[in-house]
Parts: sequence; structure tokens; C-alpha cells
Amino acid sequence: MKEAGQSGGSPLHAVRQMLRGLPTEQRLFLTGQLSALILAFLFRYCLPPSHCGPKVRHGIATLLGIGLSAYCFGWLTLFLVGEVIMCYLMLLLIDPRKIQIYTLLITMVYLTFFHVRRYANPLVDELDFTVALMTLTQKLSRFAFEYHDGTVRSDQSLTPTQRYLAVRSPPGILPYLSYTVGFLGLLAGPLCSFNDYQIFIYGEEKKRNPNVAVFKKLWLCCFLLAAHITLSDQFSISSDPNNSVLYIFLELYLTAACRRPKYYFAWTLADAINNAAGFGYNGISEDGEERWDRLSNLNILRIETATSFKMFIDNWNIQTAVWLKEVCYDRSPFNPLLSTFLLSAAWHGVHAGYYFTFLTAAPITLAARRVRHTIRPWFQHTSWRRLIYSLITWVCTQMAMSYTVAPFILLGLGPSLQLYRSLGFCLHILPLLLLFIVPKRKRPETKGRSSKEPSCDRNYNHLKKEM
Repeated sequence: MKEAGQSGGSPLHAVRQMLRGLPTEQRLFLTGQLSALILAFLFRYCLPPSHCGPKVRHGIATLLGIGLSAYCFGWLTLFLVGEVIMCYLMLLLIDPRKIQIYTLLITMVYLTFFHVRRYANPLVDELDFTVALMTLTQKLSRFAFEYHDGTVRSDQSLTPTQRYLAVRSPPGILPYLSYTVGFLGLLAGPLCSFNDYQIFIYGEEKKRNPNVAVFKKLWLCCFLLAAHITLSDQFSISSDPNNSVLYIFLELYLTAACRRPKYYFAWTLADAINNAAGFGYNGISEDGEERWDRLSNLNILRIETATSFKMFIDNWNIQTAVWLKEVCYDRSPFNPLLSTFLLSAAWHGVHAGYYFTFLTAAPITLAARRVRHTIRPWFQHTSWRRLIYSLITWVCTQMAMSYTVAPFILLGLGPSLQLYRSLGFCLHILPLLLLFIVPKRKRPETKGRSSKEPSCDRNYNHLKKEM
């Protein structure tokens, strides 16, 4: 029998044993995020804006972020802070007319170097440093573009969203460090704008207690973690030539669906951490409840029930999509869609599978858009037609998405080509044929809106309060 002082059967002991049994990477991420969650509650209760000035809140957030980074990444923290210092000096020394291009280029090269390091040592027993660098790259480059908008461009040339986000003068080093390496978004984001972060630090929003929203998300995290542990290894992608095409597509769908809870868990927990600190308020909903989804990175229900390629993408990794639109899609002088997909592939890593996925997604996205604009009006006359259309488009969307992300899971070029060869490259050929066959529909111009206004302006979370 165990002595009374022993806690072998306690829930805390069970959790400790579970954490010890996890691989180092998963253990560091989980304990790091749970620590950030506790610190977020303490940050809100012990350092409220009504009792502490912004310098104190910025300073504590920075120190906690550096400490959390040291726990998770060790000496690599020097490279994290070093990149921030380098970009801050660039901000002070480089012409604001060019700062956004230089910052995006240098941060992407910096990130790629560590992607190559990870690629060369895939079995290293440590938390993947590139995950933190990916979020940092977004923050540094996004800030540079917003600073460029606020100091170089005239207000008349900016959209309403760009005017809201524009940074009018260089911030001090402390707010810059707090925004970039603060503990709230260090390990898994989500990305936020500098101005939104400043509003949070200064406490300029009228809001109540976020605890209900936080605990709802934490309960969801428990369910998602259980789903990940149960389902993640249940299915895998094969390219057995003896399998039928329908069987391979079913296998692709089940494999992709069982991988998603891992991302759902990480992004939901990251959102809850920010909410626990009082960050992420997004106004009042139609039923009078407070919304805490300004920083949300996904909408699980809309992803799983998506009836179009665009609907799936718009609700998956939302803040990264906003970043891509702001720094690339709305500003690229060349093919915006292709440029955005290439930037996204490079941001994810150097595996060939990433590039294969995003290059596959480009023609599918264009073809899906063309077909939807042409076919959808035929099914909108009765409820039965709309239901049939929704069922058909759901199946097509899930098949197309599973086909597209397969190289993202396989990573290697060889296995990806082998899989697509077993399917006859069907969803590479079909979108190209549809683009040739289906006529391009001209959209009527909307009165009162310039045709040059970027689509990004209509997709930010803080402008979705009417939804």
C-alpha cells in the first residue's frame, strides 16, 4: 500500500506521467502553452491597465516571452531576439519607402535558413524552432508594411482597413519587443496587428470577463486533444495500384481529416491563451453576447462543412490568410494568386511537398471559382435544389482539398508524384480543362466601391462584427 503522503494515484501524478511519456517536442510545446495560459490569467489579474502603465505591461510581457522561449528553445532564443533587434534597426535606418520589401525579404531568408537546418536534421530531439520563427516572420513583415502605409502613403490611397492598421511613427524598442516576442503568441500565434496589440496593452476596450469564452475553448481543446491522440495514426496515404480511385480518395479524406485535430487543438489553445489575458475581444454579437474571436485562427464547423474551396481556405489558418493578403495578394505586381501561394509554400518550409500542394491549389482555386459562379445560380430556385447543390459541392470540396493537401502530408516529391500518378493526375487535368471550357463570368461593378479596393479589406476579423 502507498503511504498517505504519496500522490501516485492523484490526477496531478497521472498528468505528470503522461507528459513524461510524450516525445520531447510535444512535451515542450504542451508544457510551454500551459505555462503561457497560467501566465496569461496572472497577467490579466495582477497587471490590469487600471493599475499598471503600458511600459510595465510591455516589459513583463517581453520578459515572460524571452523566458518561455529559453525554456522551449534554449540558446536558439538568441536568434529569435537577434532577428527582432535587426529588424528594429532596419526600421530606424532604412528608407520607409522600401522598408517593407527589405523586411519581408530578410525575414523570409532568415526563416528559410532555419527551415533548411530542420530539414537537414529532421530527427533532432527538440521543439521545432521554425514554428516560432514563422509567427515572428509574420509579425515583423506585417509591421513593416503597416509602418510603410502610415508613413509613406497618403490616407486617400489607403483602404479603411489599411488606415486603421497604419503605424504613423516608429515605436519604442520595448513595445516592438513586446509585440514580437511577447509570451502570448510566442509558440503558436495567432498573428495580430500592432495597433490591436497596443489597444490591448493600454486597455482601451470596454469589455467584461473573458473567462466563460476561455473555459469553453479549453473544454474544446480537451476534446480535440483526445481526438488527435485517438485518430492521428489511424489512417495513412498509400498509392497501391490495386486500389480503386474511389478507395484512394476515401483514404485521402480520412487521413487529412484525422490530421486536422492537431491543428485545431494548437490554434484553439493559442486563442484561449490570448483571451485569458484579455486580448481578442471583437464586439457584441446579435444575441447580446461578447465575442472573443478577433484572433481566432479557424472555424471548425465551417471547415468540416465547407461547400467550396474558398470557404475551406477562408476558415483555415485565418490569420495567416490575412497576412498573405496584406503583404502579398493585394500588393503583388504579378499574378497575385500564384505569388501568394508561392510565398505561403516558402513560409511553410523547404519540403517539395509544400510547393506541390500550393501549385496544385492554384488552378483548382481558379476553376472552382469559375464553376461556382456559373453553376450555382441554377440550384438556387428551390430548397431541394439548394440542398442537392450543397451535398454535391461538399463532396467535391472535400475530395479536392484532400487531393491538394496530400503532398503537404507526404512532404517528399517522389511519394507525391507516385500518389498523383495512381490517380492519373485527375485533379490537375480537370481544373485546366474547366478553365478552358467554362466561360468567364463578368461581375457587375458595385456602386460606391472602387474596383481597385483589395479584397483583404473585407476579410479582417475586426471588420466582421456584422456577421
